[in-house]
Amino acid sequence: MKKVVTFGEILARLTPPGFKKISQTNQLEIYYGGTETNVSVSLSILGCKAVHVSRVSDDFLGKAAICNLKSNGVDTSFVQKGEEPLGLYFAEPGAVVRSGVIAYNRNHSAFRALKPNSIPWVSILKDADWFHWTGITPAHSENNFLALKEGLMVAKEMGVTVSCDPAYRAGLWKYGRKAGEALKELVALSDVFIGGSEEFNELLGTDFSFSDEDFKDGSKALMAQFPRLKKVYDKTRTGKNASWHKIEARMWNGKDMFSCEPIEITHIVDRIGTGDAFAAGAIFGELHNFSEEDSVAFANAACAIKHTIEGDANLADFNEINQIAEGNTSGRLIR
Repeated sequence: MKKVVTFGEILARLTPPGFKKISQTNQLEIYYGGTETNVSVSLSILGCKAVHVSRVSDDFLGKAAICNLKSNGVDTSFVQKGEEPLGLYFAEPGAVVRSGVIAYNRNHSAFRALKPNSIPWVSILKDADWFHWTGITPAHSENNFLALKEGLMVAKEMGVTVSCDPAYRAGLWKYGRKAGEALKELVALSDVFIGGSEEFNELLGTDFSFSDEDFKDGSKALMAQFPRLKKVYDKTRTGKNASWHKIEARMWNGKDMFSCEPIEITHIVDRIGTGDAFAAGAIFGELHNFSEEDSVAFANAACAIKHTIEGDANLADFNEINQIAEGNTSGRLIR
């Protein structure tokens, strides 16, 4: 069983049932997630030993969040508790020509108050095969940036493979550090990069497009800047509207580009967490020595099937994802 460690905020999502607008309802459904949390849950369901490091409120909501992770097999031994509230966000789903909208309430959350020297990284990363981080975590606060960097330094010393999804969010970086410079420090400590032209351009000050040729050139430039990187994964998304998307994955291994057949999702159930499902699929393929072609196809299939699952995390198991990766997208009833 491969051990994967993730580090990030656990959030509660409040969303109206079905495709209602919040102004139409007096009921909100609650889901627990967060970018890194979703990766951890997905990898646990795929059969990995997933350990999530975080900090939640010391109340019934924080307890519920921990119980949710435990119910999906995630090790929560290193989830701290604090007096501050659990981070929340409100999501109004989009449909057809109506865009979905999200509003965050996380500025003073328990996770942002986490102290860097309070995390026993050596114990956590003992026997770990993989450590995954995203650009959401260091964007929150100086505490979160320092805690993550501390963990990455320990991972480097212990020989743990590190993947990163820089996920640049301009609206989050408000505490003083410049996003580009901070992310450069962290990407330099990583082995596998999950991102495309937007992340290339933020880190390198370039203007690469979404084309395959620019993906190759951007990956080469990224690896030249960060020589520790061995692979770059990316997915592209083309949307007819909020309910109908086409996704396609690709990967650069330093010499060649690998891609897969695009998958069209014509009736999106839940758009949230699909990028996290992609990251988990790529990590799973790497951990289990899939061929480049198979790893790309599996990551794309994981992303695709998450569009059909309500909630933040991908709850599909290996067989469900793999049949899509192998080209079976019929959705026929299995008896």
